[in-house]
Amino acid sequence: ITSSSSTSSVPSSSSRIKFYPAAVARKQTRKINKYVEFQLEKVKFCIFLVQKVFGNVCSVKTSKMICLCSLIYVLLFIGSFCLIGLLTVFLLLRLLIRNQKNKRRCNNDNDKYVALFHPYCNAGGGGERVLWCAVRALQNKYDGIKLYIYTGDLEATKKEILDKAERTFNLSLDTKNINFVYLKRRKWVEASRYPYFTLLGQSIGSMVLAMEALLNLQPDVYIDTMGYAFTYPIFCYIGGCKIGCYTHYPTISTDMLRRVQANVSAYNNRSIVAKNPFATWIKIVYYRIFSKIYGMVGRCADTIMVNSTWTENHILSLWDVPYKTHRVYPPCEVSHLKKLQSLASGHEKIVILSVGQFRPEKDHPLQLQAMYELRTLLNNDEALWNRLRLMIVGSCRDEEDRERVKNMQDFAKHLSLENSVEFRVNVSYQELIQCYQVAQIGLHAMWNEHFGISVVDCMAAGLIMVANKSGGPQMDIIETSEGSQTGYLAVDAYDYARCIATILYNGREYNNKIRQAARASVDRFSEQEFENGFLRAISPILDEKEFR
Repeated sequence: ITSSSSTSSVPSSSSRIKFYPAAVARKQTRKINKYVEFQLEKVKFCIFLVQKVFGNVCSVKTSKMICLCSLIYVLLFIGSFCLIGLLTVFLLLRLLIRNQKNKRRCNNDNDKYVALFHPYCNAGGGGERVLWCAVRALQNKYDGIKLYIYTGDLEATKKEILDKAERTFNLSLDTKNINFVYLKRRKWVEASRYPYFTLLGQSIGSMVLAMEALLNLQPDVYIDTMGYAFTYPIFCYIGGCKIGCYTHYPTISTDMLRRVQANVSAYNNRSIVAKNPFATWIKIVYYRIFSKIYGMVGRCADTIMVNSTWTENHILSLWDVPYKTHRVYPPCEVSHLKKLQSLASGHEKIVILSVGQFRPEKDHPLQLQAMYELRTLLNNDEALWNRLRLMIVGSCRDEEDRERVKNMQDFAKHLSLENSVEFRVNVSYQELIQCYQVAQIGLHAMWNEHFGISVVDCMAAGLIMVANKSGGPQMDIIETSEGSQTGYLAVDAYDYARCIATILYNGREYNNKIRQAARASVDRFSEQEFENGFLRAISPILDEKEFR
């Protein structure tokens, strides 16, 4: 803006024109459109010159080349137009979110808004224990913050969710300082929605869900406790938030890639893909591209917490930000479980307990196959076999999980194990405690379990644990060396059966020695240790006075 006089003068603050976000965006769009039109005119002029120079003697080859160039420029124009549209939308959303935050601060609301992203906060699994212990830790340390939880549990009220959390995890929370933001598009992150390219589909779906969350509430600090890394750029660049995350397991890992390369069929690698070399090659390329993008979005986080050595190794490999990566073991209620008195000695049955959500990766069918193999090993000791009972305890998140339980019940009948296997779904905390007290052996079958909260819980309760020889149980939890043994590790169904048979035939004194060593080893996984580690990692971004 220039004055009418020959000498320039600076206008007063009251006379300056205020550019509002929409006006700024329109001005930028007009400039870009003019630039694109200018480039198109240059292209047209070049084509005109070629036609004039060659005239009617242009060969067919030259004509085709000109058509190809025209097509390329048209595609470039369309691509540029789409890019301009995306940039415009991004700019408008960013300005809208910033405007909402400024309005809140102008209303003298200077509290820090901390939002935790956990679409399945009412599920009742180990991941939910992390969420609620994190909430309690934040409440105990910080007074000037407001806590919000993004959830997709539309059917549950605030009271129902908090009551279930306190009942399931034996926690005491300040309910007044917890608010819920309900998200209607949670189905966008459900695996069943994407039968093919599931990782990509769920990741894009999480971005859609993140946009819904951000438009409903604009926090100062965003903490993801479920591992949806593709939400970080949304909250970082559009929302202007500080980003913290607790990663239970990487969305993709080198182990997954190796399984595809080795043509191994698994829950995340269909047999039709494993048997087809071309499909395998396509999937390998897809995984490699996805892992690069996953690393880019993961680096948007300001502080990263991982739950085990196994997860830490993969995240360091993929995200490559060791200076802001912290290993924080998940909370396990070991103090209460260590005090439990076993009732197994007076129990008629020898109970083998499995605790975990009914998800495909938990590999419950392997546990049933292990029981089938165990029956073969105990073929000459029918009396002992008749005393054995596998008790599978877990929670169901949705109809797909409930259907999975029904399929496993049918599988147990197929193996003639219906009289030796019991399923308990969505039990209360008190019922779970009773299960711990009557059980003698714990069973966990998930391959590459990122940590294994249920493994620690079983050990704290005095059960002798048999877990998969991989991931967290192998690297962080179970010691198998003679003299310091805290449990057993197995690879396949026969291996599991052999380990269980070994425990059954061990002397009581030897088994008690393993139980005592296991109970002594779990203090490093207590809730207090988790809260201390969580606050150490998250405090730097919460203590900052200025936000993006």
